[in-house]
Amino acid sequence: MRHGGDGHTTHEAAEAGLLLLPPRLTASAAELRDTARRRGLRTVQLPTFTVPDGLRATHLHAGPSFADAVAGPLGIAPLEAPARWLADLPRDLVRREIRALPIRRAYALRRPVFVKSPNDKGIRAMVYTDGSRLPGADAVDPATLVLVSDVVSFGVEYRLFLLDGAVRTGSRYAEDGRPSLGPLTPDAAAFGAELLARCGAALPSAIVVDIGRLDGHWAVIEANAAWASGRYTSDPDLALDTVLRAAGPADRVAARDLPFVRGTGTGRAPREAGRPDRRLP
Repeated sequence: MRHGGDGHTTHEAAEAGLLLLPPRLTASAAELRDTARRRGLRTVQLPTFTVPDGLRATHLHAGPSFADAVAGPLGIAPLEAPARWLADLPRDLVRREIRALPIRRAYALRRPVFVKSPNDKGIRAMVYTDGSRLPGADAVDPATLVLVSDVVSFGVEYRLFLLDGAVRTGSRYAEDGRPSLGPLTPDAAAFGAELLARCGAALPSAIVVDIGRLDGHWAVIEANAAWASGRYTSDPDLALDTVLRAAGPADRVAARDLPFVRGTGTGRAPREAGRPDRRLP
């Protein structure tokens, strides 16, 4: 294991703890590791997906497979958006048709569609010429939920780190489908604030949402778990605040976030939180 972190806590959102990292780090993850160390958090990078005896960690920053392997044994609660959240958003916030349905129903589609898994990489996110091109029943459970949407092209795309009902930081990451890093613009942040005002109760308190411009309008692209998201050029301290909340000790999860803990079974926000109950069979 690789250990680090002897600095003093300098940020008001920091807390004593240990940030767990996976065997391989992206440049973004390495930057967040260094930011955590500057705050006084310890960090450990595991060489495998196995939790060593005696390890105590309070937070993690990694992909879904690593999180699924280590979060339970360590008592860490990763937060994520409900699987059907994107499909249930009002049409004026997404600007395209999006459906959440079992992959067995998607097999019958006979037109090009964009298909992805809601919260992990189980189904490769891409345009499929029709449903017959999706992974078959020999490779995936026919009941697996997928998001199916119209094929569209975003002119510009931004990542927003959302915490406690506010846009804390963000970054441009693409233009016309190509990587393009840049600062968060006021109008992108304003759309994020509008989204939170209208639908924020249906999201965990810490989450990442990608947005973009589609046919001259702002639209939500997708939600991502903050603990599994790269920051691009977002402020590393503010991004880390979101990551720490998004994957922290299970015994400290606020009541409003309990329905959003990964692996709790429902993948649904409470109806009283403002999320419409429009499930497809």
